[in-house]
Amino acid sequence: MLIMDKIKYQTREEKKGIKMKKESFGTGRNGEAVSVYMIENKSGGQVRVTDYGASLVSVIVPDRDGNLQDVLLGYDNVTGYENNTCYFGAVIGRNGNRIADAKVTVNGTVYELDKNDNGNNLHSGRKGMDTLVWDVREHTENSITLSCRSADLEQGFPGNMDAQITYTLTDDYALELSYEAVSDKDTVANFTNHAYFNLSGHASGDVLGQELMLRASHFTPVINAEAIPTGEIAPVAGTALDFTQAKAIGRDMEADDIQIGYGGGFDHNFVLDKTHKGAFELAAEAYSPVTGIEMKAYTDLPGIQFYSGNFITEQAGKQGAVYQKRHGFCLETQYYPNSVNEPGFEAPFLKAGETYRTKTSYQFGVRQ
Repeated sequence: MLIMDKIKYQTREEKKGIKMKKESFGTGRNGEAVSVYMIENKSGGQVRVTDYGASLVSVIVPDRDGNLQDVLLGYDNVTGYENNTCYFGAVIGRNGNRIADAKVTVNGTVYELDKNDNGNNLHSGRKGMDTLVWDVREHTENSITLSCRSADLEQGFPGNMDAQITYTLTDDYALELSYEAVSDKDTVANFTNHAYFNLSGHASGDVLGQELMLRASHFTPVINAEAIPTGEIAPVAGTALDFTQAKAIGRDMEADDIQIGYGGGFDHNFVLDKTHKGAFELAAEAYSPVTGIEMKAYTDLPGIQFYSGNFITEQAGKQGAVYQKRHGFCLETQYYPNSVNEPGFEAPFLKAGETYRTKTSYQFGVRQ
C-alpha cells in the first residue's frame, strides 16, 4: 500500500478530543488556506511547521542560561515563503542540490528538467515540492507527518510520487526528520531540508563566529561558480574546507582558495566519513560561544552540503528581524550534487514500488 492512501486521517489529538495546535498562516497566491502547526517536547522546546512546502518555521531551544532561543531563520506568514528565494526551512524534493544541464537519464530515457540555475536544475526547479501545500497526515504533541504527491513529469521526473516527512521533537531536544517516498515508475529520490540555523538566535546577525566541525575528510570540488562537481572526491586537508577540527565558520572565509572563490564562501558538498554505507552517524557539530547552544547533525546519507548563507539578500524576516548575507548556515544532508549523472557517485535512483527512506536528526544541547 502506498504511504498516501487517500483516506481521511484523524490525528491522535482528534481521537482524544484534544484540539490540534494549529493557526492560520495566511492565504497562498492560488487561494489555498495555509496553516502553521506547533509541536513541543516535555522540556519546553517548540518547533513550528507550515504545510506550505512542509517548511520548518521555528526551532526554539534553551541556551546556557535557560532562556529560550529561536535558532531558525524564517518568515511570519506564507507570503514570505512564496516570495522566498533562499528556500528557508523547506523540504526539497524530488532532488536536492544541482543537476548539470537540467537533464537526467532513467532507463535509457532522457528527461528534461527546469533550467532554473545557470542552465542547470537546482532543488528540482521552480515547481519543486517546496512550492506545494502538503497534507497533514498525523499530528501529536511532539510529532507531525505531512505528505504530498508529485505527479508524473510535474517536475520533469518520471512517475507519480507520494512523499511524506515526519518531524519529531524528542524530550532531549533532538529534531528528527524522517522521509519516505514511493513512485509508480523508476525515478529520482534525493530529499533534503534547507533549514538555515543561527545558534546565537535567528535575529542575532552573522554566523561567522560560530564554530563548525564536519566529520568529513573529503569533499566534491566544483568546476566553477555554477557549483557542479568535477566528479573528483578530494581531501580537505590543506584547504580552507578542512573542518575536521572545529573552527569558526568565518576563519577561512576569505582564504585564497579557488573553491571558496567559486562559492563566494562555503557552498560545498562534503563526503561523510562513514563506518559503512547507510550508517546513521554523526555528520557535523556546530556551536555558538554567545549562547552556549550546540547542535549535532546525524544522518544515514552519504553527504552534507555546508552552505554559509552567502546569497541571503537583505530582507524582512519573522518578528521584525532583518536578515542579511551569512546570517544563517545550512547543513543539508543528501546524495552528492549531480549524482544522477556522475558515475563515480552513489546514485539516488528509486525503483518503482520500492520505498525510499532516510533519516536526519539535529540534536540540540548546551555547553557551560
